[in-house]
Amino acid sequence: MSRLYLGSLFVFISFFSFAQPKLKQLVTFADEQYKKGDYYYALSYYRQALQQDSTSVELLWKMAETQRAYKDYVEAEKYYAKVFARDQEQKYPTSILFLGLMQKQNGNYSAAFETMKLAKRRFEGEKGEYWYKKANQEVESAAWAIKNFSDTAQPLKRLPLTVNSYDAEFGHTFRDGKLIFSSLRADSVKEKNQEVYSKTYKTHIYSATVTENGFQKNQVVKDLFNDKISAGNGTFSLDGRRFYFSNCEDEGFNYRCKIMVATYENGRWSRVDSLKGSINQAGKNTTMPHVTRMNGDEVLFFVSDREGGKGALDIWYAKWKDGRFLDPIAVNSINSEDNELTPWYDTLENKLYFSSSWHYGFGGQDVFFSTNKNGKFTPPVNAGLPINSPANDQYFFKHKDTLLVSTNRIGSYYAKNPTCCSDIFAYFPPKKVEEVKKIEEVKVVEEVKKKELTENQKRIKQRLPVTLYFRNDEPDASSWATTTKQNYLNTYQLYVGRYDYYKTELAKGLAPDVAQKRVADLSCFFSDNVDKGAKDLIMLTEMIKAELELGSAVTLFIKGFASPVAKTDYNVNLTKRRISSLINFFNEYNNGELTNYVSGTAANGGKLTFTFAPFGEYTADQTTSDNTKDQSNSVFSKEAGIERKIQIENISFDKDEKIFPFLCQNPVFTAGTVKKGDLITGTFTINNIMTDKQTFELVSNSKDLTVSSKTYTVDGFSKAIIQFTLKTTDLNGLNKQSFLLKVDGFEVNSEFFITSEVK
Repeated sequence: MSRLYLGSLFVFISFFSFAQPKLKQLVTFADEQYKKGDYYYALSYYRQALQQDSTSVELLWKMAETQRAYKDYVEAEKYYAKVFARDQEQKYPTSILFLGLMQKQNGNYSAAFETMKLAKRRFEGEKGEYWYKKANQEVESAAWAIKNFSDTAQPLKRLPLTVNSYDAEFGHTFRDGKLIFSSLRADSVKEKNQEVYSKTYKTHIYSATVTENGFQKNQVVKDLFNDKISAGNGTFSLDGRRFYFSNCEDEGFNYRCKIMVATYENGRWSRVDSLKGSINQAGKNTTMPHVTRMNGDEVLFFVSDREGGKGALDIWYAKWKDGRFLDPIAVNSINSEDNELTPWYDTLENKLYFSSSWHYGFGGQDVFFSTNKNGKFTPPVNAGLPINSPANDQYFFKHKDTLLVSTNRIGSYYAKNPTCCSDIFAYFPPKKVEEVKKIEEVKVVEEVKKKELTENQKRIKQRLPVTLYFRNDEPDASSWATTTKQNYLNTYQLYVGRYDYYKTELAKGLAPDVAQKRVADLSCFFSDNVDKGAKDLIMLTEMIKAELELGSAVTLFIKGFASPVAKTDYNVNLTKRRISSLINFFNEYNNGELTNYVSGTAANGGKLTFTFAPFGEYTADQTTSDNTKDQSNSVFSKEAGIERKIQIENISFDKDEKIFPFLCQNPVFTAGTVKKGDLITGTFTINNIMTDKQTFELVSNSKDLTVSSKTYTVDGFSKAIIQFTLKTTDLNGLNKQSFLLKVDGFEVNSEFFITSEVK
């Protein structure tokens, strides 16, 4: 099952409310949630247990296993690494192998290659057993991935929220102008955190009508709906009169399935029954049916763990003859020790497509194909990029000239874990210019009609702020320039490459116990702040991209900061370079995928703009060392690192949101160093971005700061110049003064800042 299932905890609320639970009780409860598939809550209570016993290898193992089940590959990798490092008794010998698998699913193929070589050596004495075979296979698979991976592949397009959701979707087929797919969705969701409280969290079959304007809002297929049993994997007989699908009952958080058949007439399903004959076998898992024509015969491909295959789940097929299916045949030329899933046969090319976690691939489950030559299937071939990714890629199929695959790759819709949940992605052939223009015009008209924030826009705002960190004096060290050619991700990767150097330099001259604590704090800062920021940026960018593709104009408000080690005015320019590197990131994202939006030349009218506030060190913690001779504290410490950052603080949209009518690209006036008693004067330029006349009010809470007028009225598409005066008689050191711009009818305000250093 591909989505988290979050059950009710009401039975335990009173207990946990009145007493600190004991370690054993926490673990017992967490274990129960894990067995039920409530991975999110299991993780919560395993974490509490680790707070009471952080040295327990058993708890670290449970965390690793649960994170893997939750499909949070990044966190799972961290915990498997901890288990491998601390498991002196080798109670968990597979930790090294799962560490390598998680490295592979995080796209770190070089690390996976080295780790899998260690795993292979660990199981050297068990060459006939599964774990040695798996480690040996993964060594070769990682080497293959290193050779074949490229980040220049054209990305697939995620289907819209009319099909996909923040739950899991799996595509199956098209029929009568509709996409038939299945989805694991709940009927009761707490909106803020998207936590599921329903006990009937099942997979059901849905359809979404396809028109020239795209995919319309999906609907559950009520004829096949059963709130007690999951249903999915739909396929039609060649004459279109029978519909085969899977009915599955939960076993913990796994499925036990059998194939059903329903009559299909005039767009309705009826007479649902279990498939008779030799397909469903008692006590075995039988699922993922696909009907096709092969070698002139109508054939049913399916997946089963019945005897006669090679692994857990294998691919089988059976011919249809005289109103029944003949005895099934295993496709053992492609089956392996691992699972082979989601068969789909291309009748034009005589290729059987399927997913597997065994053959050479880029991730967990990759899509492969095997060619049918004179009734025999050739060895599997990886379907390549971009069909495959480091994640799980399944349910590949074609419809006319469109390719579709279901995947939990980065870029899928999600609530908490970016790889928890599969969405349907597609490759669409290029459309003619006239078709694109017509479709985009319809999209714009439909989107403008909306008044409230869309779900995607709400989730974008919920992810804020996104904070990004930099090495000392980067990018472009020792430069007074205010822009850079560097891309933020480049600066981040350089930072990562210097982590060990920072730790070494920080520890110099410190007592061992002090050094150990400070280095541990710095390590946590790197993982919990620096790495998380880069990861959050990728997630946010994918969500912004989806919004831009709808034709929205998106504005990012960015604040920049610096540590106090350099001159104050130098730090302002450094901060501007850091903001510039972020803008470069958006411009260069996915080989320039957002370039037209940044330049404002996108055909659909979508636009990405930026406003920024380069504070430099004016808001830095003044207890942070600025002593260049004490670099342990002023450069390499966690405290200094926290100050070297930029932050995407807010985002606004010009669709589905009431637009704030005034914009100032740089709301920070940097006065630099001044003498106590000097008057600081300056101006801000405010642009009315609406066609109508607009009025705003200025509010200052500082007795030292005055503005030329309290109220301004500005014509449409015109500007206003705000003059201010700041007295410094009562100010000392670094200062940040501000005033607000308020507009009736808006809860949000614009804030303007004057920074200075009074000596």
